[in-house]
Amino acid sequence: MGHGERAVLLVVHTGRQVALDAARDTVARLGAAGVSVRVLAGEAGELETDAQVCPAGAGAGEGVELVVVLGGDGTVLRGAEIARAAGIPLLGVNLGRVGFLAEAEYEDLAYVVDRIVARDYEVEERMTVDVEVGLDGRVLDRSWALNEASVEKYSRERMVEVRISIDGRPLSKWGCDGVIFATPTGSTAYNFSAGGPIVWPDLDALLLVPISAHALFARPLVVSPHSMLELELQPNGDDPTSKGAVMWCDGRRVLDLPHGARVKVRRGALPVRFARLHHAPFTDRLVAKFALPVDGWRAEK
Repeated sequence: MGHGERAVLLVVHTGRQVALDAARDTVARLGAAGVSVRVLAGEAGELETDAQVCPAGAGAGEGVELVVVLGGDGTVLRGAEIARAAGIPLLGVNLGRVGFLAEAEYEDLAYVVDRIVARDYEVEERMTVDVEVGLDGRVLDRSWALNEASVEKYSRERMVEVRISIDGRPLSKWGCDGVIFATPTGSTAYNFSAGGPIVWPDLDALLLVPISAHALFARPLVVSPHSMLELELQPNGDDPTSKGAVMWCDGRRVLDLPHGARVKVRRGALPVRFARLHHAPFTDRLVAKFALPVDGWRAEK
């Protein structure tokens, strides 16, 4: 790519015809405006466009100014891995039901392309969480999440026993199906299903929500973004070699947790940056997503 040439990366839900149509349309429109488009190697075959093909992976965002996602929230989460690593904004065009992460709908595609070409968008940072898994004082693995990290029981017939501490101080222990550590962005995802609070995305906070806990004190907690949340998986006296639990980050990246593992969750060092085209109030997004009854509402004059 020569100096001064512009490029965007397209991430597509290739399993849906509407996404393939939208992708070809986007490549053609951006190309006509002098912006080159790259697509991921795994998606290029189905897209059948003349866009540049780049290898999938964290480096896919190098040298592009924007990641444009065509699909639902799941595809946006996939695009977020690339955008976060490259430090570039992500713009989601929603092709599924109403999404929380997408900024525009399929019908707006021509408008979206015009705004990309004009670089006419604002960038909003959303906090992430960094997750570290340790055992006996050594680090086993690290990961991150935009929506949530969830620790869940491995087998259906057995609960997990967890001990929770915050900022190095013990809080409680629960027998439960699992625990969700969510961001405000993720508050409308798994956190919502588990009975956690909806948190407006312009508020920075960490959410901790037990799943089906057998305990009197097992309420969702909203904690300072500067706090450190810790979960210790209790040893299994019956079978210490059995798998203790599994941890999912954004439902995409999975880690097995042995008994005795410690999971530390803190505010992520790298945010995910979203390109915003309009100032849709979050309340309006909630109303649309959950089809909330607002008949008869009138704004005060």
